[in-house]
Amino acid sequence: QVQLVESGGGLVQSGGSLRLSCAVSGRTLSRYVVGWFRQAPGKEREFVAAIIWRSGIITHYANSVKDRFAIARDSAKNTVSLQMNGLKPEEAAVYTCAARLLDSGSYEYWGQGTQVTVSS
Repeated sequence: QVQLVESGGGLVQSGGSLRLSCAVSGRTLSRYVVGWFRQAPGKEREFVAAIIWRSGIITHYANSVKDRFAIARDSAKNTVSLQMNGLKPEEAAVYTCAARLLDSGSYEYWGQGTQVTVSS
């Protein structure tokens, strides 16, 4: 089993910044992709960004967060971060990290999520 624990959520003003962290443990990450998702109340879960653990190569960002968010991994700490800049009120959501194998069609492991609130 791969375990993922998010941290760093909280309250931020519109236009502000926040950095989330996803700590991954339980199995080797050498063959995994780690992604960030978010889900606001009453809305479907939305993909945000993903990164290949082994290489640190970013797969892609959601169009809505391009140029404002940055995903990165720290192999020494077994964490994947999501730096969020210029946050908008509509981006308030529960942010969750997830992991899948490189050759898997879907994300198999999910964290519990961390709440991000953006005030106007």
